[in-house]
Amino acid sequence: MTTQNLLVELFVEELPPKALKKLGETFAAALAESLVAQGLTEAKAAVVDFASPRRLGVHIEGVLQRAADKPVSTKLMPVAVGLDADGKATPALLKRLAALGADASAVSRLRRAADGKNEALFHDSIASGMTLAEGLQHALEAAMAKLPIPKVMQYQLADGWSSVHFVRPVHGLLALHGADIVPLSVLGLTAGRDTQGHRFEARVSPVVIRSADSYASQMKDDGAVIASFAERRAEIVRQLQAVAAPSGLTPVEDDALLDEVTALVERPNVLVGTFEEAFLEVPQECLILTMKANQKYFPLLDAQGKLTNRFLIVSNISPADASAVIQGNERVVRPRLADAKFFYDQDRKKALDSRVLGLARVVYHNKLGTQGERVTRVQAIARAIGEQIGGEALALKADQAALLAKADLLTDMVGEFPELQGIMGRYYAQHDGLADDIAFAIEDHYKPRFAGDELPRSDVGVCVALADKLETLVGLFGIGEKPSGDRDPFALRRHALGVIRMLIEKRLPLSLDDLVTIAFAAFPQGLLGQAHTDVYMFVFERLSGAMREQGYSANEVDAVLSLNPTQIHLVPKQLEAVRAFAALPEAPTLAAANKRVGNILKKAEGEAGGGVNAALFVETAETALFAALSGIAPRADAAFAAGDYTASLQVLAALKAPVDAFFDQVMVNADDPALKANRLALLNQLHQTMNRVADLSRLAA
Repeated sequence: MTTQNLLVELFVEELPPKALKKLGETFAAALAESLVAQGLTEAKAAVVDFASPRRLGVHIEGVLQRAADKPVSTKLMPVAVGLDADGKATPALLKRLAALGADASAVSRLRRAADGKNEALFHDSIASGMTLAEGLQHALEAAMAKLPIPKVMQYQLADGWSSVHFVRPVHGLLALHGADIVPLSVLGLTAGRDTQGHRFEARVSPVVIRSADSYASQMKDDGAVIASFAERRAEIVRQLQAVAAPSGLTPVEDDALLDEVTALVERPNVLVGTFEEAFLEVPQECLILTMKANQKYFPLLDAQGKLTNRFLIVSNISPADASAVIQGNERVVRPRLADAKFFYDQDRKKALDSRVLGLARVVYHNKLGTQGERVTRVQAIARAIGEQIGGEALALKADQAALLAKADLLTDMVGEFPELQGIMGRYYAQHDGLADDIAFAIEDHYKPRFAGDELPRSDVGVCVALADKLETLVGLFGIGEKPSGDRDPFALRRHALGVIRMLIEKRLPLSLDDLVTIAFAAFPQGLLGQAHTDVYMFVFERLSGAMREQGYSANEVDAVLSLNPTQIHLVPKQLEAVRAFAALPEAPTLAAANKRVGNILKKAEGEAGGGVNAALFVETAETALFAALSGIAPRADAAFAAGDYTASLQVLAALKAPVDAFFDQVMVNADDPALKANRLALLNQLHQTMNRVADLSRLAA
């Protein structure tokens, strides 16, 4: 069958910009998926999505006018039910055939086939393939229903009576198969070949699309619209870099802002605006956030990463003289920057530490008290951590930083821009003359805020960041606010991963169990439930997932974590050792033997608790194993104590031969109780030597 390419477009009122990219991708994917399911195109067919502020569209290659006919086999009923003793059709069978559009003449053509223990009757037929008009109607309705729209609009159609629902009112439907219009209708609209271009700069109106393949070029040439979201985004990036480069400047990188701006324009035109240099006295984070969040501008940075007084505007129009557009944007941004400067100046009139008492009036959680009470808990945890990793001097600094960490929540700047919490605390602390390690700890205690984010810069920041995250985990788990499924409103998974990253990447010799205990101790007695184990296991689950994401196998991770290591920072080193051991030719045999030893000892239920008495050996194999173990165990233990986990496991390879011989020649469960106990003690010693770094039995297939 011959195929042609298909183009579908919904012409709508301005779509929500933050959702546009996802809307376009979902619309195209869902429509193509439905056509594939109906046999109208192949799964490998190329699909291109279009999404601009006023349109959702899709171009699909190789779409049939009609799907191929296909055989259909319908199970009717057991032979014993459908045919009587004379082999004639029963009323039940005739009724079932009638429901399929067949009559009694079809009985002779029914197929008998086994169905479990019985034999059943099957009706074979050929189903006509779906026409494109029918299939696309269904596919379009299905695609519209699948759009990720949390809240749809209800609007009236042109008749003034009928109402429909969609994300925004739809004013046009375009559907072309090659050059032919596909007859379908949705939302009170009938498909055609006309659409609208740019609101102000289209060369013609309407834009009459000749064929599915000419859509993108006609929209660009006649409609002044770059319909592809990806192409429009790339064009914005190109223009941003081209405009900034001659001045040696760089636009701020922000993928979310870039996506949003791409969803606001149909034909981008990047222009340069400026503001008064006096505003640069305000911390650049404030100015950048103001320009990005409120005006959707791209601030420009110099070669040192410092903000300049220039910014880039992505305009939706391209006038011959753009000065009016630039001046208008400069006039709009000036009050925003003035507000930021006012907030900054006002906030600095009051010392940061003077705001701490006000936190007692800010509710943190109705079951966990105020931010003031929370600060007291974070202080206690931070002091304890500081004492462990840096002594009294670090504990005192951690205490001071924790006291001030939340004070900027009461500033005007953070009230206006919550995203600046911590950052403004650092600036105000420096203004008050506090040491940099205290000031930066105030900013850094929120880190890491997301996957891949940087960690706190100093030990003081690490203490407060750990304390803040542990207080959150313990407090919320203690009142029953545990994550479930995809629901994690307090980002506890992110907090747990933050704790893990700091322990590992900062190489902190801290016991996770001790940290959780310290955090629980910071809360008033009776406030929290018994959730110590839950918090501990929750963090360990995140650790397991994090290690698997780094490329370690489930068996390798289980081998290390099943021993519940107290020092989280050593886990990556242990995993590397396990991976190196698993590559040895002796590893599979030793892992299997280790699993066998573990099972024997588990069944022995404490009978292996004594020491090994060489005088009780009877078999040569047990003497040989004990001799090999006596030489290898001290070397393995010494390497383990020195932190050389790879060497500690590598020396175990020499145990393969004596272990194999032992299990071939020695009966562990001997009739003589003394002999049995001695052999169990030998296996117990072997088990302990082999499982210092990891439970090697987890590597057994």
